[in-house]
Amino acid sequence: MKKVSLFLFAAIVVAGSMSGFAQDAKGAWSVGADVVSSYIWRGSKAGVFSIQPTVKYSTGGFSIGAWGSGDLTTGAPEETDLFATYAFKSGFSLGVTDYHYNTSKLFGSKVHAFEANAGYAVGKFSIAGNYVFNAASGAIGDDKYFEAGYQFSTVKLFVGAGDGWYTNDGSFQACNIGVTTTKTLKISESFSIPVTGSVIINPNKEQIFYVIGITL
Repeated sequence: MKKVSLFLFAAIVVAGSMSGFAQDAKGAWSVGADVVSSYIWRGSKAGVFSIQPTVKYSTGGFSIGAWGSGDLTTGAPEETDLFATYAFKSGFSLGVTDYHYNTSKLFGSKVHAFEANAGYAVGKFSIAGNYVFNAASGAIGDDKYFEAGYQFSTVKLFVGAGDGWYTNDGSFQACNIGVTTTKTLKISESFSIPVTGSVIINPNKEQIFYVIGITL
C-alpha cells in the first residue's frame, strides 16, 4: 500500500511538472474547497465542522489529484486522499483512491485504505460501486459499497448500501439514504456562493444527519 501511495503522489507531481505541455493537450488544473457543518461519508459521521480542499489535474477523461478534510474547530487534519479516475464517453468510469486517516505521515502509514471504484451515469441516473482491499482504520478488508442516485430538477435522491466498514455488524445493509439540493446565493453582480443542504439517514445505525455546506 505504501508503494501505491508513492505512485499516486508521483503521478500528481509528474502531472504538475508537465503542465506546460498538458495545456496544449487541453489539460487543466483545478482547485476548490467545501466547508461543511459535518463530514458525513457514506452514511457515517467521519468528522465535525470541516474544510475540504481539492487539487486536481484533468486531461481528456483522465483526472488525478488529492482531497482532504480538516477539523475547523481544532485545525487538525482528519483525512488525506490520493485519487485517480478515468471517465469514458459512454458514461462509465473507473478509479482508485488511497484513503489516509488522522495522520501527518502520508507515506509509510498503516492508517489508510486502498479502494477500487467504478461508476456509470446516464441521463439523470447514476450508480457506483466501491471495493476496499485491505484492513485499515475501520475497514476489515473486502469492504463493499454500492450507491444509486437520481437527479430531479431541484433535488437529488440517493440510496447506498454496504458491508464491513459501513455497518455495525459488518453485514450488507442499507446505510446511506438521503436527499440533497443546491442553491446559489448571489452575493454581488460578480460573486455568488453555491450552498448545499442534505438530509441523510442511516437505517443500520439508526442515525439521521442534517448537513449544510458551501463551495468556495
